[in-house]
Amino acid sequence: MGTAVDDAASVEFHAFFERHYAELSRLAHLLTGEADAADDLAADALLALWNRWDRVRAADHPAAYARGVVANLARTRIRSAVRERRRVALFWSQREEKTENPDVAGVVDVQDALRRLPFRKRACVVLRHAFDLSEKDTALTLGVSVGTVKSQTSKGMAELQRLLGTQAAPQKVHAAMARTGEAGGGDR
Repeated sequence: MGTAVDDAASVEFHAFFERHYAELSRLAHLLTGEADAADDLAADALLALWNRWDRVRAADHPAAYARGVVANLARTRIRSAVRERRRVALFWSQREEKTENPDVAGVVDVQDALRRLPFRKRACVVLRHAFDLSEKDTALTLGVSVGTVKSQTSKGMAELQRLLGTQAAPQKVHAAMARTGEAGGGDR
């Protein structure tokens, strides 16, 4: 059972929620331009406020504090959406290349070998060799550092050479993926 102080805090928060939820949702909508996300952002902000309610209720302007939390959550959502759009744009900006009479057996071998790689190594190899992305663009797409892209691509290509049994793995990977227009398949 809660104490009288806990119950008073709960009643006080409930009143705050009732008074400010619609305003916070409207703020989130105006900041993000997304009506569907506005209620979620307002709810997330109020949950964060509840978790710090002792500090919030002691603030000079709890509503201003709440609006700041909504603004920060909206900023994070917008930044995330911008990063996602950039990643998608990197994939779709590449022109599709088709080759007549592809080496089907080679394509199957490469795709099978790619499926055996851990996801990050496979993603680095595919983005670098199938999509011809730079190390920087690959890092941006995956949300990792350029150093991680370099090491994971190198390790991935070494593993592919071992799996394919050839020193020409980079050319084989690039050619196989370019011929089919595929980015490695598997693990969807």
